[in-house]
Amino acid sequence: METRTEKDSLGEVQVPIHAYYGVQTQRAVLNFPVSGMRPYRAFVWAMAAIKRAAADVNHDLGLLDDTRAKAIAQAGSEIMEGQWLDQFVVDPFQAGAGTSHNMNTNEVMANRAIEILGGKRGEYKIVSPNDHVNMAQSTNDTIPTAIRLGCLWRLEELCDTLGGLASTFEQKAVEFDDVVKSGRTHLQDAVPVRLGQEFGAYAKALRRDVERIQRAAEGLRRLGIGGTATGTGLNAHPQYHAGMVKRLSEITGLALYTSDNLFEGMQSQADAADFSGSMRTVAITLTRIANDIRLLASGPTTGLDEIRLPAVQPGSSIMPGKVNPVLAEMLNQAMFHVQGNDHAVALASQAGQLELNVMMPIIAHNLFEMMQVLIGAVGAFNRFCAVGITANREKAEGWLGKNAIVATALNPLIGYLTAAELVKSAMKNNTTIREECLKRIQDGNFVHKDEGRPVTIEEVDVVLKDLYKLTEGGIAGIAGGG
Repeated sequence: METRTEKDSLGEVQVPIHAYYGVQTQRAVLNFPVSGMRPYRAFVWAMAAIKRAAADVNHDLGLLDDTRAKAIAQAGSEIMEGQWLDQFVVDPFQAGAGTSHNMNTNEVMANRAIEILGGKRGEYKIVSPNDHVNMAQSTNDTIPTAIRLGCLWRLEELCDTLGGLASTFEQKAVEFDDVVKSGRTHLQDAVPVRLGQEFGAYAKALRRDVERIQRAAEGLRRLGIGGTATGTGLNAHPQYHAGMVKRLSEITGLALYTSDNLFEGMQSQADAADFSGSMRTVAITLTRIANDIRLLASGPTTGLDEIRLPAVQPGSSIMPGKVNPVLAEMLNQAMFHVQGNDHAVALASQAGQLELNVMMPIIAHNLFEMMQVLIGAVGAFNRFCAVGITANREKAEGWLGKNAIVATALNPLIGYLTAAELVKSAMKNNTTIREECLKRIQDGNFVHKDEGRPVTIEEVDVVLKDLYKLTEGGIAGIAGGG
């Protein structure tokens, strides 16, 4: 490999001759051969936006000349648009605070700016990674700012993806509204529900989770850029902080706010942890829903089989014809991973000391990974599974026909204990609740719980003849009661 020689405060290092990155990035590549992973584009985009904005603001404040400012801004724009992504090579598991990622950005932008101005990569007298690209900045304020910007950059995509699945469930709620089935609590028979009601609840849960994510994201809009090394703003112009927030809002199109305490913005990663927690919550919701989908589709001959999922691939290498709920299984695994990411963010967020949290690189990586996995997994589940779910009405209504717990609706008529005896008899005799009621009526020992008078089969039928009505609440058999 052809190389060029670059020098930093520790000495000389050989850098690949065609690389836009430089000596400090190369040291990081050699020092941290950990995971083989690269930074997410959201992290690269956010850092480039910060450097581009800083060039503009420092130029407006009279601190950076016009020629360098324009070249740095152009380099930043190119990276934001997706160019030179292969030049961001530092492993997420790197030196604390993210100095290596910051310098990777500084060096790539400096060398690209040098090239724009007609120089050769490594000629840092033309544009310096530290003195010009990193002017008025520190790793300590750029990295937490980039975390916030990167999350906000994909916020709409994340919410739209989750909203898309919620919309699918809402459509299924309408489609399945007339399918009356057995409810289940403790995985045991319960009073009737409609399949549409189950799916409507899934949709509402996701809508509420999107609201939580959006609320948590509001905290990310406060930027601590301009605090530089410790929050004091040393080496930054007094107007730099406000100017940066304004310029970043213009460049990114995001609603951003100044911070009322730059020290807090640097010390605390609570906003990141809060946003991570909101994604953990939706992962919990999706885990539960995926579990339900797998249960409802179980069988088909020996399970519940109340819904059918699209067959997208063979389910077994040995059992012919087997089809598994693979998209729901994938969603489970992805959501377990998201919850693990959140735990890492929580541990790293509490690990700050004094003026800085040095664990920011892994906070950044895990937040961006959570968003990537949520967007990818939920999108795939929606497209390839949820939209194709169909109801197996015959099986759902068949199970309900055997469900003795519908006797619950008779409680106002015959009382809890008598209804419990009906359930026991029906399960023992493999009969229906109506048949058990008729038997007791014929025996002459079936009376109203309060009035002591005989209960008629007509009164029983008023309660049990329309199980759909039992899913709408109220007191069955009483005028205006349900």
